[in-house]
Amino acid sequence: MSELDDFFVHTVTLTPKTGDSGYGPTFGTPTDVACFVDDTVQLVRAPDGEQVVSSSTVYAPPGAPDGPPGSTITFPDGRVSTVITQARRTSGPLDLPDHVAWTVT
Repeated sequence: MSELDDFFVHTVTLTPKTGDSGYGPTFGTPTDVACFVDDTVQLVRAPDGEQVVSSSTVYAPPGAPDGPPGSTITFPDGRVSTVITQARRTSGPLDLPDHVAWTVT
């Protein structure tokens, strides 16, 4: 149980990117994730160093599945976004709330 559970009032569907094939990206099993969606537009740096505009940041519990860049997140309204970055925030001995943050297009 996360200290942030009371804030996870949204649910999205995460479809993790598992790799690439000759036909394009491959994806794993879609999973519903309890989260908090912050629809703030911001400029972020993608893993390749390019600056990209993010339309939302999704915060999830520390036990959320991996959603590496290229994964998709489907919002309750049907909007599908692509993960730009994933950050697992762990505080170690500081005892701060651990969580996962995905910035998405």
